[in-house]
Amino acid sequence: MFEHLKKQSSHKDMADIHLYTARKLSGMAGSLEQLARTFCEETAPAGSLSREDGLMAIETAAAMVCGDCVGCGLRTGGREEENYYLYYLLRTFEQKGELDYKDMPRLFQETCRRQEEYVGHLNRNLGRATMNLTWKNRFLESRDAVIAQFRELAEILEEFSRQLEQAEDVTARAERNVRRVFLQHHMQISRMLILQYEGKRREAFLTVKTQNGRCVTSGEAAGFLGQALDGPGWMVSGDSRHIVNRQYATIRFLEEGVYEMLCGAAQRPKEGETVSGDNYTFIRDMPGHGVLSLSDGMGSGRRAGQESGRVVELTEQLLEAGYGARSALKLVNTVLLLMGEEQHPATIDLCCVDLYSGVLEAMKLGAAATFVMGEDGVEVLQSCLAPAGVLNPVEPVLLSRKLWEDDRIVMVSDGVLEALPGDDKELVMKEYLTGAKRRNPQDMADQILEFAGECSGEARDDMTVLVAGIWKR
Repeated sequence: MFEHLKKQSSHKDMADIHLYTARKLSGMAGSLEQLARTFCEETAPAGSLSREDGLMAIETAAAMVCGDCVGCGLRTGGREEENYYLYYLLRTFEQKGELDYKDMPRLFQETCRRQEEYVGHLNRNLGRATMNLTWKNRFLESRDAVIAQFRELAEILEEFSRQLEQAEDVTARAERNVRRVFLQHHMQISRMLILQYEGKRREAFLTVKTQNGRCVTSGEAAGFLGQALDGPGWMVSGDSRHIVNRQYATIRFLEEGVYEMLCGAAQRPKEGETVSGDNYTFIRDMPGHGVLSLSDGMGSGRRAGQESGRVVELTEQLLEAGYGARSALKLVNTVLLLMGEEQHPATIDLCCVDLYSGVLEAMKLGAAATFVMGEDGVEVLQSCLAPAGVLNPVEPVLLSRKLWEDDRIVMVSDGVLEALPGDDKELVMKEYLTGAKRRNPQDMADQILEFAGECSGEARDDMTVLVAGIWKR
């Protein structure tokens, strides 16, 4: 009787902790949103030097050179004609990068006896004003990036808090069976919490140890949990320990989706290059999701490969940290903009598949079309947004589709489509995929790349093909 009450008490403690955590996260989300509002000012980046910048440059040059001389009248800036010349000087400096005496007003050319010295000081002052303007705009862009990150993180915390509060505690239904199965494998559970979220997805927290002194992998423990509970299999979250031993440890288990996704990739660098400028990744350890990402660096070779590799790595880290696809792409775009003029833009192609519902969400920044092979034929998903690192702000377009068993997702870089004949490259690829036999993803990726290579003869650009298929478990 005492042992039963003790189990009930420990179970209630874990349930209380998860509710406390939900409310704490909601409070943190509110604090971040308040921080974002505090930072948010109406100051917008300036596109060019202002009248005040010009007057300051003229007055500083006059103080260094002119003394009491007011012959040319430039330093006053009062009359309309003088304001016109001030505007003309500013725009000329922005276009040429410097002024010479021919750009100065006629009265200045006729009366000033220290033209070279004055124009030299004016150029230096306008150069400093331009540098200050650049740094001010960079600061404002950085501020906007911080505000965006605060708000995106606030949304993530608020959503997570809402999920925790709405989660149903189903521990009592399964506790007896779970303890029994784990005891059969010589493992003892001290505390347990099983939550069921919207859409019937479940999550379990077990504080467990081994009884006979041996070690058990967390993956094996996930298999034991699957034996005890009906439904799909279970996996261990990436933030849990990998080994269970004689010391109690709390492990987080996640229910796998109804669907599973297999992926294949084929790649060919541009003719004459040893390194492809394209990069890609498959993310399989996100709870209930499969993610494919493809980035095409501008140009080809090692430099383009470094740029696209940076984009893919950053996108992957943001997604694994809990950012949504749209938020991740917006932040990657902002980071590329703030990395300096020497950086090159890169395309981003992202496909996220919900393995519980089979819904595909595709987002693109400057990327080539994606092709979905379903029962009703081949559908083309494309967007006209510029590559990442070019425009700010951007709002990625969400392209959503329902996938069914044995459907295929085909992602390609620009080099693959450019290798195809005709003007409508997407139509050619669509017709080819319509007649193609559905094979395993790796064979299909090899087959599509071979088809593109036969059409072009030689690779005039980096070519990459990703293929993913989904099946019910």
